[in-house]
Amino acid sequence: MSSSSKLLAELIDALRCLPGVGGKSAQRMAFHLLERERQGGFRLAVALEAAMRDVGHCSRCRTFSEEPVCPVCASASRDKHVLCVVESPSDLVAIEQATGYRGLYFVLLGRLSPLDGLGPEELGLPMLAQRLGEGEVEEMILATNPTVEGEATAHYLGQLARAAGIRVTRLAHGVPLGGELEFVDRGTLAHAFGSRQVLGS
Repeated sequence: MSSSSKLLAELIDALRCLPGVGGKSAQRMAFHLLERERQGGFRLAVALEAAMRDVGHCSRCRTFSEEPVCPVCASASRDKHVLCVVESPSDLVAIEQATGYRGLYFVLLGRLSPLDGLGPEELGLPMLAQRLGEGEVEEMILATNPTVEGEATAHYLGQLARAAGIRVTRLAHGVPLGGELEFVDRGTLAHAFGSRQVLGS
């Protein structure tokens, strides 16, 4: 888009970094902020700057947190014997909102995908193996997405847990194959979570 304003052009270009936002959508957002939501725009800028600066990863589970240990990991009321492994922080939020799960989490921040340069190191699996070796975890729930990469990741994680003598369960496939947890409706996710099964060797 040609614009007489360099700052407007930069704003539109910056908005395009968001998923699913192309040139037209970015332009519409920028115009909306400048025409009708200046206060909202300032609030967005402040919140964005603070989050980019201060939100890191929990040292225990790797989810987003501004504290070294997130509130879930720090909570004394969570069941420390059950560990649910998810691909992303959004999957953790989906499970928290849809189920009554009271255990702890480990967030992979991806799934095994050698073509994308995502191997065991990038997914924090050495950290996970160390945590499993501490002797506190008795059951590991595999809540990776039911995609080809998600299934391969679950298989790898299952071997890791069994080597540590830990019971492994996998979410039941009420979750559609090829689906993403954050987009599954709450009823389906709650049913799948409640019907998890022991993973065979």
